[in-house]
Amino acid sequence: MRNIVVLISGKGSNLKAILEAQRDHHWDAQITRVFCNRPNAPGIEIAETFGVPVTVLNQQDFINRDAYDQCLLSQIQLEQPDLVVLAGYMRILSHEFVDYYAGKLINIHPSLLPSFPGLNTHQTALTTGVKWHGATVHFVTRELDVGPIVAQGVVPVHNYDNLDTLSDRVQAIEHIIYPKAIEWFLKDQIFLQDGIVSVIPPQSQFFS
Repeated sequence: MRNIVVLISGKGSNLKAILEAQRDHHWDAQITRVFCNRPNAPGIEIAETFGVPVTVLNQQDFINRDAYDQCLLSQIQLEQPDLVVLAGYMRILSHEFVDYYAGKLINIHPSLLPSFPGLNTHQTALTTGVKWHGATVHFVTRELDVGPIVAQGVVPVHNYDNLDTLSDRVQAIEHIIYPKAIEWFLKDQIFLQDGIVSVIPPQSQFFS
């Protein structure tokens, strides 16, 4: 039985998708704890509904980023996780944290990386006029949003789209690819060599 911890900051929609996949697909893994940096985040209630304990580390209670990350790292170490999952966690992690969990730390980003790293990805997609947008699951490295890519889900961008419609479409594909990527990890199907991820056996691309 492998241990997974999930870090959230907001409403927890990807957390919900992951917990549902764990339940429905009978993973040989348990989500031992959810960590959240915002005490009023709606995702806390989702975790509690599924019976997963939550630790809230309010970022406002720490004197600086290093103090926060040191506390977070020490708390997560107690769970002895095989995988740390960032599911809408809106803080940049310290190099120490990233290095400690290298190869065991994954994130989902709402764009087709390497396009549109950072924030406001849906607005950027609309502004630049791309015809395809999506989401990327990747390993976390020291450099923001450039870690080795595990999976991508692709959605069309329509002429009538606005921020809400495009965001909803991307989020729907996130809820498919993130649990699937975690499942590959748990089944030892992910291989990382020279910064490139292979999934063996090869998996289909995800379109919506």
